[in-house]
Amino acid sequence: MATPIAIPIPVNDMGLDETERARALAKRYHSEFVDLKNFKIQHELFKSVPVDMMFRYNFVPLEQAGGRLAIAVSDPSKLMVLDEISGLLGTRLVTRVATLSQITDLLKKTEQSQRVLDEASEGLAFDVLSNEENADENISIEKLTADDDISPIIRLVDTTIFTALERRASDIHLETFDDSLLVKYRIDGVLQQAMAPIAREHHQTILSRIKVMSELDIAERRVPQDGRFRVRYKGRLIDFRVSIMPTVHGENAVLRVLDKESMSEKFTKLSLDVVGFAEKDLTRFRRYIKEPYGMVLVTGPTGSGKTTTLYAALNEIKSEEDKIITIEDPVEYQIRGITQIPVNEKKGLTFARGLRSILRHDPDKILVGEIRDAETAQIAINSALTGHLVFTTVHANNVVDVLGRFLNMGVEPYNFVSALNCILAQRLVRQICEFCVREIHYTDAELVENGLVPDEWRGVVFKEGAGCMECSGTGYRGRSAIHELLELDDEIREMLLNKKPGSEIRKKAKDKGMMFLRDSALDRVREGVTTLKEINKVTFIEAGR
Repeated sequence: MATPIAIPIPVNDMGLDETERARALAKRYHSEFVDLKNFKIQHELFKSVPVDMMFRYNFVPLEQAGGRLAIAVSDPSKLMVLDEISGLLGTRLVTRVATLSQITDLLKKTEQSQRVLDEASEGLAFDVLSNEENADENISIEKLTADDDISPIIRLVDTTIFTALERRASDIHLETFDDSLLVKYRIDGVLQQAMAPIAREHHQTILSRIKVMSELDIAERRVPQDGRFRVRYKGRLIDFRVSIMPTVHGENAVLRVLDKESMSEKFTKLSLDVVGFAEKDLTRFRRYIKEPYGMVLVTGPTGSGKTTTLYAALNEIKSEEDKIITIEDPVEYQIRGITQIPVNEKKGLTFARGLRSILRHDPDKILVGEIRDAETAQIAINSALTGHLVFTTVHANNVVDVLGRFLNMGVEPYNFVSALNCILAQRLVRQICEFCVREIHYTDAELVENGLVPDEWRGVVFKEGAGCMECSGTGYRGRSAIHELLELDDEIREMLLNKKPGSEIRKKAKDKGMMFLRDSALDRVREGVTTLKEINKVTFIEAGR
């Protein structure tokens, strides 16, 4: 009887998931399996390989060592393909195996958009602009790479916008220098360069394209201009607020991304639980936002999430029984069930004038986007004293500095202190990327340098992000808020009225259990949410904590 021939079962038919199939293939062909999820990109290496070749053969370069190029492929059995890649690149290959979806994601997330930017900026020899361009159009990578008729300038601007949206940027900055134009993205509150500098001669054409999209005056280059435009991206409309400003080297532009549809979805579920409060502060703050009248004041610099916190508070307390009216500059996100008024200073609708009108509409709760002048401050305080609950923001460094800010506006201290329920100071810190998080050890000397007592912190597990494709190599992804909440009891009110020094008020507040911004930030470090380096950027190091 003949011995039966063993027929190998194809790996794809084993009923395994994609990762297990890739591991099985790697084992069969004596190759190393690589998980690209935490892979740190070598940008220079990527630039040395034609992008169309990577997409055609579905591979990514990993590293160059000893005259060989290590690449990741999904199927190492295709030897003819590997020989072809080796011949085209003129180098010997070391083959490693990764899943096809990870290879595709890596190509899409990192290099394709970047390469289109590079190619667009290289082809800027013919500066063609069309005034008939429709700004309300679909932006997609397929469109940007497929349409050969698009002017290089239009392609560059559109791709810059597309890449910004892909990378979760909140702003696009175009900065002009004597020899070049720099494009930067603000991601998680930090500026990152988007591409190589663009030659200075293309600066005015790029700015003109942005002006055309924003319906601004192309001929005017000496005064600031503000405009807006809208694009459709992945089926949703996204607004951009544009600010053009003249500088010594020419005009600069900042494009603020306002993803209203995405934020409206988030804001329907937004609550104070997701803002980042410590449990004790959350309980206290919830008590104050449910008071029948008074003022809830949130303070902090621009971009510290003050408005988001107030929206979260309004979302929690809104009901059919109460009328809530807001006046904001501008109304960035719309909340269902709340009347929202945009400030329009050109037409004479200021915060003060709008607030007077709001009071004639019988509101129960009012949100004033920002107190900028004595008139607005006085009306807001009077509203709080006459039975309304007023939410507002003011620019100050911490809770104790707020009183000085109001006194400078000429507000009567007694009325202000009587109206206040609480003052909340807030900052945002970047969160460690969950895809590349790792443990890190600090020496005692480093702990002391960061204002920490080594004996208290020696057992704490510190974490940081190594940098991966998900966080663009920064080690951070997303942001969380840190807070300090000052409760206005009789004793603190008395100290404020007597104009006691800020240090005395802070000491008294600490004795009463108040947690300062630095304490809140250190808690985030202890929880493994952020890093010491990040909290040192937004809070002062205080010795011996």
